[in-house]
Amino acid sequence: MSRSLPWWAPERHADRRPFLLARNRILRAFRRFFEDRGFIEVDPCCLQHSPGNEPHLHAFATRLRDPAGRPVRGLFLHTSPEFACKKLLAAGERRIVAIAHVFRDRESGPLHHPEFTMVEWYRAEEPYTRLMEDCAELLAVAAEAAGVRRFVHAGIEADPFAPPERISVAEAFARFAGIDLLATVSADGSTDRAALARQAEAAGIRVAPDDDWSDIFSRVLVARIEPHLGRGRATILDAYPLPEAALARKSPLDPRTAERFELYLCGVELANAFGELTDPVEQRVRFAAAMALKERLYGERYPLDEELLSALALVPPASGIALGFDRLVMLATGARRIEEVLWAPVPLDP
Repeated sequence: MSRSLPWWAPERHADRRPFLLARNRILRAFRRFFEDRGFIEVDPCCLQHSPGNEPHLHAFATRLRDPAGRPVRGLFLHTSPEFACKKLLAAGERRIVAIAHVFRDRESGPLHHPEFTMVEWYRAEEPYTRLMEDCAELLAVAAEAAGVRRFVHAGIEADPFAPPERISVAEAFARFAGIDLLATVSADGSTDRAALARQAEAAGIRVAPDDDWSDIFSRVLVARIEPHLGRGRATILDAYPLPEAALARKSPLDPRTAERFELYLCGVELANAFGELTDPVEQRVRFAAAMALKERLYGERYPLDEELLSALALVPPASGIALGFDRLVMLATGARRIEEVLWAPVPLDP
């Protein structure tokens, strides 16, 4: 396929069309999967007061005006339907799924696009480990809809029908980098940056003077952990350290960790899951810390969603997960770039 041609050129569209038809089949299969399990599909509006409060996600901003053209308030295109979905849990819904277009600035590349599709679902009164079972089933659903037995990406193969391996983040750091990660984390979520830096440097990871604990964590994760994940079968990377799980509740097994996992296949991150934090006081503290970090790093912050913080008091114990649908379609079809599985990609050229 010639990437010099626009996506709508007949020659290029002919190359992309098998991927796009497979995308539609997978999407229909996903909808059947959730409907058969009693989920209600919801469709939150993309324009929100707060786009999300993660420090490293960048949103598209706009402004709402009244019929006379006077500005009323600032709004953002959401980076995830999460805040709206949690309000629906507060309203009384118990199993919901959103198949939503989401928007993130500063993201482009083979696996990234400024507008993409996220499948996000929630289970009230169910443990986050139940989402691991969903993931395993959905990988098989996608493979069957695409008519394949193996997923391949960047030369890495995996069996979507094989039971995923489950490994904790601490175990992965010890196995692949020789780092005792939890020795640098306290039960209150505070961290020992110097201790992690020493271990990372001993493992051959370059650490910049202005790197904080999370920066060093990410450097090790990308360089030494992720290349080993999702080879041969899916990997569930579980029990993230508390500082890397701002929206998740603490684990009852180890207070230094949280109920958060990520799903990997063929070395690609596909999904991010939480045992949801529903304490509004603790969530406010975590959001404030995240926005303070964002302002320090990028010179901007996003407003807190006060409606969400009020609604959390009504949210039952719940688990939620967001899956990058386009990435999954890439793996199921063998597409090399995310634009190959988008019907009409965002124009990115100047």
